[in-house]
Amino acid sequence: MVAHALVTRASNTPPSGPDRHADGVATAAPSRLARIFAAVVARRWLVVAFYALALIPSAWLATRVGQDNSIDRLIVATDPDYIATREFEKVFGGGEFALLLAEADDPLAAGVVERVDRIERRLAAVPRVNANSALSVYRRAKAGFESTPEQVAAFRTFATGTDLFRRQGLLGDHYLAIGVVLDVSDTEQRQAALAGVDAAIAEVAADLGPLTALTKLGQPYVNAYLDHTQRGAWRYFVLFTAFVVVLNIALYRSKRTLAAFLITLAVSLAMSVGYIGLVGGMLTIVSPMVPMTILVTATATLVYIHSRFVECPPETPPAEHQIFALENKFVGCTASMFATAVGFAALMVSDIRPIRQMGEWVAVGLILTWIIVFTLFPALQSILKTPTQRERAVAGQWFLAFAQWLPRVSYRLRWPLVLSALALCALGAAALFGIPGAVTPMRILTDPVAYMSPSAPLYRDIRRLAPSIPGLSISQIWLRGAVGSMSEPEVLSGLNAFQQALERDPEVGSVVGPTSILRMMRYLGRAGDGWPSDPDGLEQVAGDLEGLLGAEPMLQRFVQPHSLAQAQLTVITRTAEHEGFLHLDESVRRLWQEAAAAHPALADVQMSIVGLAPLHAKMAQNLIPTLVESFALTVVVIFTAFLFVFRSGAARLMAMIPSLFAILVMFLIMRLTGMTLNIATILIASTVLGTSENDQIHFFYHFLERRKNGTVEQSLQHTMIIAGRAIFFATLINAGGFLAFGLAELPPVREFGLLSALAFVLSMIADFTALPAALWILFREKPDGAERGAPSTDR
Repeated sequence: MVAHALVTRASNTPPSGPDRHADGVATAAPSRLARIFAAVVARRWLVVAFYALALIPSAWLATRVGQDNSIDRLIVATDPDYIATREFEKVFGGGEFALLLAEADDPLAAGVVERVDRIERRLAAVPRVNANSALSVYRRAKAGFESTPEQVAAFRTFATGTDLFRRQGLLGDHYLAIGVVLDVSDTEQRQAALAGVDAAIAEVAADLGPLTALTKLGQPYVNAYLDHTQRGAWRYFVLFTAFVVVLNIALYRSKRTLAAFLITLAVSLAMSVGYIGLVGGMLTIVSPMVPMTILVTATATLVYIHSRFVECPPETPPAEHQIFALENKFVGCTASMFATAVGFAALMVSDIRPIRQMGEWVAVGLILTWIIVFTLFPALQSILKTPTQRERAVAGQWFLAFAQWLPRVSYRLRWPLVLSALALCALGAAALFGIPGAVTPMRILTDPVAYMSPSAPLYRDIRRLAPSIPGLSISQIWLRGAVGSMSEPEVLSGLNAFQQALERDPEVGSVVGPTSILRMMRYLGRAGDGWPSDPDGLEQVAGDLEGLLGAEPMLQRFVQPHSLAQAQLTVITRTAEHEGFLHLDESVRRLWQEAAAAHPALADVQMSIVGLAPLHAKMAQNLIPTLVESFALTVVVIFTAFLFVFRSGAARLMAMIPSLFAILVMFLIMRLTGMTLNIATILIASTVLGTSENDQIHFFYHFLERRKNGTVEQSLQHTMIIAGRAIFFATLINAGGFLAFGLAELPPVREFGLLSALAFVLSMIADFTALPAALWILFREKPDGAERGAPSTDR
């Protein structure tokens, strides 16, 4: 009875100014907003019919949305390095590099060679796939190969008579490798090419014989893995739906209310994803966060609206109270959804396409959701006759006692609560940004392999074989000179010296270039695999280059045919992080300058470094300044939105305290647990700020509503009774929704879900501790009935 009286008193507490619902008696004419909501409810069947019709094209468009989780989606099309890479590919072709490793105790045994030969013959028939190995070189040199004992023995002698194959990673102590270049440019082509490769190796994979393993490595397989794992993202939404069902039944104890929630959420999701299909969008590795953010924001908003609706006083008709509840929650819900939408729209400043699209899609989805929750949901409430607490008691009655207890406790502990919150914020900022000379800033992980689950077979194979192979990251050194310059003996000698210097660099695993092939030709001609130093020998290799270029496709991947004005060296490294590529860039430029100084013929050759691997790392690294900029813009825009909601300047600042507290403490926990920033976790700050501000807006809206004619204690009690319980359950929804990502296979997505859920809980804790404590300090009041000092002034 006491709890019911508290709710009734809070529901009927009249704010200053005209109120049509004070004590259940109309005291003023209905406002324009009330008349609009009354019209929506009166035309409820028409509203439902409209959304039923709109759902058909929305669902159809949603089914047309494709998915591409490859790291290539991070690339900015206007980036100078990307443009240079595409210009390079026009000359030498592009593609993705992979390795097939036939692992065996003796990789040159007859059974191993026979199986590699069988694989290569079948790969030759796969479109967009070019294979190269020590065996394919031998086959071309000998005009064929049959796996007879004599030819296998001859191949062993050939493969072990030079170190060229080992330097290129095509032969190891326990593997014979096939280098595979996939001439692909999108997900469909990659999937088709990999399917062709899998078909070519299927027979050998089923009967390994002397092989200990047949292993597939490389960026195409990493991209395929990321694409495959994220296609199971539907599981997150199934879990979220189950969570909504359980929470809804537990909170409102009504199947009719549950139906209204689920229908509203389904329409919001269909129309939001339908918009993605309408603009031709493509889902990426971060895209599951788009519909989840829309769903949790929509559900939290529905909880705010419906929690106000169920608090219907005994003497007020439910239909009348429904209009009051909608009108009462309109400003708070509108401001909170607008703040969330603008917070995500700030991501549109990013040059990175998936991040920019994520901001656009969430912002548009939230605008559509805002319209839906204030039109479709009221219509469903009326049609389904969702019960109020007069008909069915709602959960959380214990919260009313908590609302009575909290204000005085927060007063007694106001200084410890505020100071501890500030201290934790400071530690979080230090964990994120570092302390000069003491703590380094948090680093961002840019290695795509690190985005994989450690339990994935591909991940284990890459880590197991990493010490044995030259690497999987490929950069190209693009050389441009005058027409015919690349066949000049002096230039070729300089390129050979440059390549050998690169091979001695500890950061480089392997280098393949024009002189590698020319040395191989000399080896095949029984002239040894060394580079000639005499003039006649140099003239000979220069002539060989010009003669072979038109007939040897492999050589054409390194020297521009016809004009011989351009060439390239492929550098294979184990580095995958941005810092490693920066060091590699410095080494390449330094060694080039040294080679040009020793070989003047190189002075007129222009050298540049291109390639998708360093570009991927650069794009991931560029997430930091991009998202710092968007986060700052989010703060500014949300603070600006508060100008229209709160007249109190202090309220505008304090409304952001819980979110900032949650974000900074979350970064502190990341640092303490050894987590790093990545493509997913770096989005948490903007996500949490944009989403959790809903709670602070509702908190301050009702606090200031009561503060007009009440004390701080009365205002806090009013806020906790009206908004506190909704904040508690909305936080459960937010945290539960993002916690579903904790079941993801990919570590970045899993960490994003766990950390986001943690941040939402931290924000709620700050709502109920640091925020009330700060309000006591700000207004300099004491609890009601306590001895008061100087009168306070509202600010």
